[in-house]
Amino acid sequence: MQIISTNIAKPITISWNGKKIITGIYKTPTNKPIYLGKKNVKGDEVTDRKHHGGKYKACYLFSADHYPYWQNLYPNLDWDWGMFGENLTVSGLDETKICIGDIYKIGNALVQVTQPREPCFKFGVKFGTQHVLKQFITHGRPGTYVKVLKEGFVKTGDSFKLVEQAKNSITSSQFFELLFAKQKNLQHLKLALENEALPLKKRIKLSSIKK
Repeated sequence: MQIISTNIAKPITISWNGKKIITGIYKTPTNKPIYLGKKNVKGDEVTDRKHHGGKYKACYLFSADHYPYWQNLYPNLDWDWGMFGENLTVSGLDETKICIGDIYKIGNALVQVTQPREPCFKFGVKFGTQHVLKQFITHGRPGTYVKVLKEGFVKTGDSFKLVEQAKNSITSSQFFELLFAKQKNLQHLKLALENEALPLKKRIKLSSIKK
């Protein structure tokens, strides 16, 4: 895996159900290193602190490999890296292979895979239709948030080095499917509930559906 682009956002105001809302989803390439802090990327706009940023969502990664799929579906959008609100556009990021809890060294930073991205209405506003949320879920390639274990700068061209592979874990793709599937995979559910790389709030919510 390698960083293709580093992206940050300035606050943008959008309209939703008659209300004006500030968002940081409109990220654009910086062409310079960015600093991964413990709770957010330095200089990046994180307005909705309830759902973005913080210890378990300090930085969002999305795969450059998935861009062609979406560009084919939405050819009329103004495409550039950062389109999915990611701080790091990464080549070779495969959600079916990276696991919740994996630890990587990138540049001067050390990060841990925590949870996939769950799309919200702001994503739909950016793409011009709320139908994209269902498409995103069905496609099953959501990218991943990471926890920053060691702060530091990362830049375009930096490669990911696997420092520690999570044991008894599930892939980011399996966890994403678990979140939205009507019939839960009980083995995956068990592994998720025992995985301390996931935020406690998320595990408590999942425990309520345990059979």
